[in-house]
Amino acid sequence: MTTTLRPTGPLQRGADGAMSRGYDVCVNGRPVGSVELARDPDAGRSTGVLRSLGIDEDARGRGRGAVAALAAEEVLRGWGCTRVVASVPAEATAGLRLATALWYAETGRTLRKEVPPEPPALPGGVSSRPLTDAEFASWRADAVERYARTRTERGLPGDLARARSEADHRGKLPDGPATRGAWLRALVVAGAAVGHVWVAEHAPRTGERGAYVYDVCVARGHRGRGYGRSLMLVAEQIAHGAGAPALALHVAAGNVPAAGLYASLGYRPVLHHFAKPLL
Repeated sequence: MTTTLRPTGPLQRGADGAMSRGYDVCVNGRPVGSVELARDPDAGRSTGVLRSLGIDEDARGRGRGAVAALAAEEVLRGWGCTRVVASVPAEATAGLRLATALWYAETGRTLRKEVPPEPPALPGGVSSRPLTDAEFASWRADAVERYARTRTERGLPGDLARARSEADHRGKLPDGPATRGAWLRALVVAGAAVGHVWVAEHAPRTGERGAYVYDVCVARGHRGRGYGRSLMLVAEQIAHGAGAPALALHVAAGNVPAAGLYASLGYRPVLHHFAKPLL
C-alpha cells in the first residue's frame, strides 16, 4: 500500500515568506489522517513547522505516521526549509515515540502548574517590589539581547533576530512596566535587588485564563543561594493575585538546574518541543 500526502486546499502565503498548507494522509488514495505544515518567518525562512499530524485510529500501527512525517519533511525541503520544528503534547505517547524514532531532538518543554489556593510565603529576609523605571530600562535592554541570541541559535540571522526580539517585547509590554496584565518584580535581599521575574496573563486555550513566566533571572554574584526558587514563589503570588488558575513557562532542554527547580516546585510538562535538520 502506498502512503501519500494530498493537499486539501491552496498554498497560503503571508508576509515575510510565511507559508502554510493542509494535507490529507492517503493510503491508495483513501484519506486516513491529516497533516498541517507551515514555514514560519519568526523562526527564519528556512524553518518549517510540522503543526499537526494525525492518523485515524483504525489506520494506526502500520507505520503510516512515520511515512507521513517523512513525506511532510520532503514538502518542507521543497519550500526551501533546512530545519523542521514540532511540538508534541506530553500525553501523546505515540507522537513522542515517533519524534524520537525519526531523530528529532528535544529543544525544550512547556511546563504548567496549578496555582495553589493560598499564595506562598517568601523566606525570611526576602521580599519583592515592582521594578523602578531605571531598572526596567536596564532589564529591557538586556532581555531584548538575550532573547535575540536564542533566536539566532535557532537559525535566524542576527539583525533579524534582534528586530524580532525588539518587536516581541514592544508588543508584550507596550506601556512598559505599566502594561495591563503584565508584572515585573525585583527580588530584594538586604535592600538590594538580586533578581527579577516577568509574569503576564496568558490564555493557554481560547476562553481559558492563565499566567506565563516570560523571564526569570538571578543576578550574577547572587546565584546558588536559592533566589531562583524565591522568584518562582513571587510568580505564584502574582498569578494568585491575578486570579489565574495555572502558571506556565518554557525550559530549554539543556537547562538541567532550572528543570530540576521547576520539577521540585510541582511543574509538569504539557508540551515537548523538537527540532531536526533537513539534510
